[in-house]
Amino acid sequence: MGLTNCSHEELISRLVDSIKEISGFSSSKGFIGKIQGDLVRRITLLSPFFEELIDSELQDEQIPGFEVMRIALDSSLELFRSVNGGSKLFQIFHRDSVVQKFHNVTVEIEAALSQIPYDTIEVSEEVREQIQLLHSQFKRAKERQEEDYDTQLSDDLAIAENVMDPDTIILKRLSQELQLSTIDELKKESHAIHKYFLSYDGDPDDCFERMSSLLKQLVDCASMDSSEPDTSASNKIVSRHRSPVIPEYFRCPISLELMKDPVIVSTGQTYERSSIQKWLDAGHKTCPKSQETLLHSGLTPNYVLKSLIALWCESNGIELPQNQAIYRTAKPGGGSGSLDCDRAFVRSLLEKLDNGATEEQRAAAGELRLLAKRNADNRVCIAEAGAIPRLVELLSSPDPRTQEHSVTALLNLSINECNKGFIVDAGAITDIVEVLKNGSMEARENAAATLFSLSVIDENKVAIGAAGAIQALISLLEEGTRRGKKDAATAIFNLCIYQGNKSRAVKGGIVNPLTRLLKDAGGGMVDEALAILAILSTNQEGKTAIAEAESIPVLVEIIRTGSPRNRENAAAILWYLCIGNMERLNVAREVGADVALKELTENGTDRAKRKAGSLLELIQQIEGVAASTVE
Repeated sequence: MGLTNCSHEELISRLVDSIKEISGFSSSKGFIGKIQGDLVRRITLLSPFFEELIDSELQDEQIPGFEVMRIALDSSLELFRSVNGGSKLFQIFHRDSVVQKFHNVTVEIEAALSQIPYDTIEVSEEVREQIQLLHSQFKRAKERQEEDYDTQLSDDLAIAENVMDPDTIILKRLSQELQLSTIDELKKESHAIHKYFLSYDGDPDDCFERMSSLLKQLVDCASMDSSEPDTSASNKIVSRHRSPVIPEYFRCPISLELMKDPVIVSTGQTYERSSIQKWLDAGHKTCPKSQETLLHSGLTPNYVLKSLIALWCESNGIELPQNQAIYRTAKPGGGSGSLDCDRAFVRSLLEKLDNGATEEQRAAAGELRLLAKRNADNRVCIAEAGAIPRLVELLSSPDPRTQEHSVTALLNLSINECNKGFIVDAGAITDIVEVLKNGSMEARENAAATLFSLSVIDENKVAIGAAGAIQALISLLEEGTRRGKKDAATAIFNLCIYQGNKSRAVKGGIVNPLTRLLKDAGGGMVDEALAILAILSTNQEGKTAIAEAESIPVLVEIIRTGSPRNRENAAAILWYLCIGNMERLNVAREVGADVALKELTENGTDRAKRKAGSLLELIQQIEGVAASTVE
């Protein structure tokens, strides 16, 4: 059965609306501007043809071509929104891919025009001639692959990346070409970079570091440009008395004060380090702003935003508060009750670790554990005193309690970024994995948390995976307490960002325990299980294992009833499972995925809507094929 006339009208109206929205992107500038401008111009010229069809009667056999055009224009819109709203630096580093996407859209639209029988549709002769001419233009564009569109830009980019101190003329030219000249543009770019990598479907490579480095250079360049010609003291005093309004993006969401040491949590939100650390130390496991569960407690410095804040302060005559490290000496006999690091007391503890009896070693390791937990100054002081190699040696202690204290002390010390390197250099990874396999439950859980903390550094992910940690973490995921399972899950998630560890996890049998956790809504592990499955589903072995675990009905149920973040992850997993696999797509359709996905396209997150929309189109294609077979 064909569509009703009302549906015909809705379809044509949607095409007209899409073209109208696309035409708004025609004024885009920047390195991709010409390619985008040409495509927008051609698409806009389709408008008269569709506008004449709004009140026309279409035959059922004419409709399929317009449906194909609708999908092509939706793809175009998604591309334009992505290019114009995303990170400009990401696009420049992936420009071949971006150009290819524009070409792919051109091919889609030409294919749609080839299926629309415009020669037999009643429109004015002028419009018919225009659409024929336009179709020819799309055919030529389809056959033509864009060449390197800006050699000057390529040269400037190469110099900015490879020369130690590039000429400011080159950086200014890059800033103008990329439209990253003002503080506001640079601020938005910083946010776009972190937002993109938060939702990245694959494994981030060194691109993030390259983008951050280049953005820092552009910020420094803008900082030099922002210097006022008159920098007299009187001008600065006047500037301070103006009390400029602090931009919302520069304020900590917790303290509402100007951030001096901004850090990023696992949800992508940025906070002042001291404020979010107090929140975490109080035992909170959620992001204060978004209320999402934190996948881990790691804090990533937001160097780019810190530079932007410094630039804003400079241009407004404001002195940015500096971080100050205050060391106090504990009162004699204060022991672990001291407020800050007592270096003499730490040295006495290390002496007990070296030469004391078992009871003395146990007590000294326990004191170091408590001191390292208390504050950042203590963590620096303890490491500088040489405690880390001694604690690593005690990981092999036959005394279970000493072993627990030692691994937990290393966990607390690893909160300091420099200490992570010291711990790994002391050869701790192999010993921590051994504790994870054979220690007491408390020691195993804290060993898992320590491995997670160390795995924040990318090269450590490889070493930890190679040391056999993943199989031991899977065992803890099945056997541990609720806290132990969560520690194991966060460590596995972080390790599996590295491609090789995904295969280790799948071969280690992780999928079946994760699927059981998905089905146990009361177990409190659904968030973590979905997050791990989402990252494993980008791996071919992972996709196969997830599908064989009969997880599709569970995923569809989560899409139907889960939290926004879980629905997003479930849709992403289902998309990876079903793309290019008709059998799995049919299973999803049979358990009611179409209804759940349709609702998700209306009420889900942006990423969830994209995945759900793509899956719905695949399901609709199956249904179309089935219907035509029946007819």
